[in-house]
Amino acid sequence: MREFQDIIKAFKQIANDGRCCALATVVKTKGSVYRRPGARMLLVEDGQTIGSISGGCLEGDVFERSQPLMFYSGKPVVVQYDTTSSEDIVWGLGLGCNGVVDVLIESLNDASARSQIEFIADCLHQGKPGAVATVFRVEGETRASIASRLLLKPDGTVVNGIEDRQLAHSVLQDARRVLGEAQLSDGKATLSQVGSYTLANGTAEVFIEVIQPLVPLLVFGAGHDAIPVVEFAKQLGWHVTVIDSRPGYTTRDRVPLADEIICSEPENIQAHLTFNPRMVAVVMTHNYLRDQALLRSLLPSPLRYVGILGPKSRTQRLLQDLQADGFIPTAAQLHRLYSPIGLDIGANAPEAIALAIVAEIQAVLANRSGGALRERIGSIHSEEVKKGDGRWQMAEAKSMDGVLTLLNS
Repeated sequence: MREFQDIIKAFKQIANDGRCCALATVVKTKGSVYRRPGARMLLVEDGQTIGSISGGCLEGDVFERSQPLMFYSGKPVVVQYDTTSSEDIVWGLGLGCNGVVDVLIESLNDASARSQIEFIADCLHQGKPGAVATVFRVEGETRASIASRLLLKPDGTVVNGIEDRQLAHSVLQDARRVLGEAQLSDGKATLSQVGSYTLANGTAEVFIEVIQPLVPLLVFGAGHDAIPVVEFAKQLGWHVTVIDSRPGYTTRDRVPLADEIICSEPENIQAHLTFNPRMVAVVMTHNYLRDQALLRSLLPSPLRYVGILGPKSRTQRLLQDLQADGFIPTAAQLHRLYSPIGLDIGANAPEAIALAIVAEIQAVLANRSGGALRERIGSIHSEEVKKGDGRWQMAEAKSMDGVLTLLNS
């Protein structure tokens, strides 16, 4: 998310300056790789790069290959980096990752390439998911071209740049399914798929990507320990709202990185906010009665995550007092309550505690346990799969029960 934001911001400035630039996008991977499909890097004529497509191994070569596109309006190209053999050391990369990465490189002088950046910006601004389908491989005699696109907006509007009507029809059907799954899951599932399509006179491969809106984080409490939580969340590109009932704490000087600042008593919070299933919340007011009032509002809401600062005994007492007052949370509501908040990393200082909190939220969003990767069985990324008819070559999904779900299966 932060990468999208940085690229969008930089592109606007570059366009205003009249400088040449190109965009590199990972469109397909196989095996062990550093970045997954959808990773992007903006390349500027002066050598500046924003974003990344690997751990730093491919960026130099991709920049060199982008030069003809930037200055001579070359056609988009797809470069495949195969590191499954030790021979890759000979031809200059020596990644040793044991994977294959396909990278689409295109000039941003092209309207189709620019349209995806504008589309992503709209999805982030509106807070709703959309789908981008990009053709990256074509074989045979077909009207489809590399880097042609179909954009499916959150409201169902279609912007089609794929000239082959048969391909465009099939891609639109699949994009609607993928986007529909993302919308129904309220962000609990994230899908990106590579589809292989058989046409009348050839074949095509298309990367279908769901652009998810920013994660909305609500931070209740603007004490000194809330500030690093805001800072870490903004590093991830989340949209952060800070809420406190004390006017002296809800100032831009105190929390300069917050996207929104609200001064409100807990009892009136729903007059300022409309809760939705994409939101996550952290309660750190350090005030027992305020926390009690907040839990009364937050637990029945559709929030994906509610974390509360303090020892487990304090939270148990809060819940007991709520029950004595007639509010009895359901099992589902308690399942979304995290207390004590944060991962167990031995945090003591405010910055370390903030790291543990934000890391736990990220794990919940990704449906992961938050444990050490060396203890994980299998790939650290979603597994690669193939549908029975061989059509889908790759799919990624994260669902609440941790089971990989394929559309059209």
